[in-house]
Amino acid sequence: MQLTFYGGTGEATGSNYVLASGGVRIMIDCGLHQGGHYADRENFEPFAYDPKGIAAVFVSHSHLDHIGRLPSLALAGFSGTIYSTHPTRDFAELMLEDAEHLLAKEAEREARPPLYRVEDIRKAMALWKGVGYHEPVAVGPFIVEYYDAGHILGSAITHVTCEGKTIVFSGDLGNIPSPLIKPTERIPSADYCLIESTYGDRVHENVEGRREMLLGAIEETYKAGGVLMIPTFAMERTQDLLFHFHQLYHQGKLPDEPIFLDSPLGIKLTELFRKYEGSFNDKAEAIVKEDGDVLTFPALRVTLSTEQSKAINDVPPPKIIIAGSGMSNGGRILHHELRYLSDPKSEIVFVGYQGEGSLGRELLEGAAEARIFGETVPVRCRKIDIPGYSAHADQPHLLDWLSSMKGSLKKVFVVQGDPDASVALAHKIIDGFGVTAEVPHAGESVTL
Repeated sequence: MQLTFYGGTGEATGSNYVLASGGVRIMIDCGLHQGGHYADRENFEPFAYDPKGIAAVFVSHSHLDHIGRLPSLALAGFSGTIYSTHPTRDFAELMLEDAEHLLAKEAEREARPPLYRVEDIRKAMALWKGVGYHEPVAVGPFIVEYYDAGHILGSAITHVTCEGKTIVFSGDLGNIPSPLIKPTERIPSADYCLIESTYGDRVHENVEGRREMLLGAIEETYKAGGVLMIPTFAMERTQDLLFHFHQLYHQGKLPDEPIFLDSPLGIKLTELFRKYEGSFNDKAEAIVKEDGDVLTFPALRVTLSTEQSKAINDVPPPKIIIAGSGMSNGGRILHHELRYLSDPKSEIVFVGYQGEGSLGRELLEGAAEARIFGETVPVRCRKIDIPGYSAHADQPHLLDWLSSMKGSLKKVFVVQGDPDASVALAHKIIDGFGVTAEVPHAGESVTL
């Protein structure tokens, strides 16, 4: 069995791996490379393999760095089956449609053809089939089964059996405890494992206290009379925040001022979340039974149209604006940052991973100015990082999850992280488990 790494190596994005055995090839994930641009130029290069030769794609979850090139794959001739959990299929369609709009705008600015069009998304969705957790799928010599990754709603660990060997693709693993979704499932044994390392060199502080940190930021901004900006990912992070705002409101801790959800995709995904309330964890389900809809509250204002979004400017501070994109590399948050980054009374709160080259990373690391829509903006607002809101497991959780397989593992491949994070996690695995662990490079192929 041959494993080839076509993405997700040396970077946290662009997940893309191919397994081959007996003339049959299956793929795990086909994601966008993301950093300084919404989609980096690498995404426009031809695939390093023949898409027509891929029998099936198994998708771990609906984030664009795991699904964003699937329409391009279909456009290039892929005609096999795309598999994912049922929620992932539903969420992915919305994510891809939203991405097409943003990618088209980016292509127009750079005077080049778009990465793909709406009809290519339709082509990919026609090939897409939803399956349940622990529902085995056979493709040639491969038997594939999904386990719950606890990362976002519908996210999955991909367990593959072939040639009498097992290989596990972690996908993205969840940050425990999650406000809404169920915890990550453990895998009892495997011969090989690809493990993500987005936070492979870090520990999330104050996971239990993230809601209190959020409340502190709100109180500080309202006292100053400023604007609280929260750049956030439309999928999961937005819903986690709404859930916590709901709790704070009903506990009488939230000031009676408007809170704007200025994310068309976030609004649509939140509606879809309600369809899958039965997949929430026990604690969240109990609150749903008591309070009803846990993703809204009286102070929430949703701004779906462009006109509604622009009208936020007419509302005087203090106010809170939740908007995408999560790394400030596109979306409506840029318009608000252009307006309020220079305001010392305002504050920007980071609640997720900020990729290398992104504006979010620059701001988090203390940039004195930001370049937005061709304008240079001085950064005078306060900044706060609440890593406890991350949907990714930190180093201790990654190691703990891997420990259930340590008695059977022959080798671990550390992927989906910045180089320093991947190397740090690999060393921890070698030292702690006595198992060979390596950080593969793009295009590398290994025999299992």
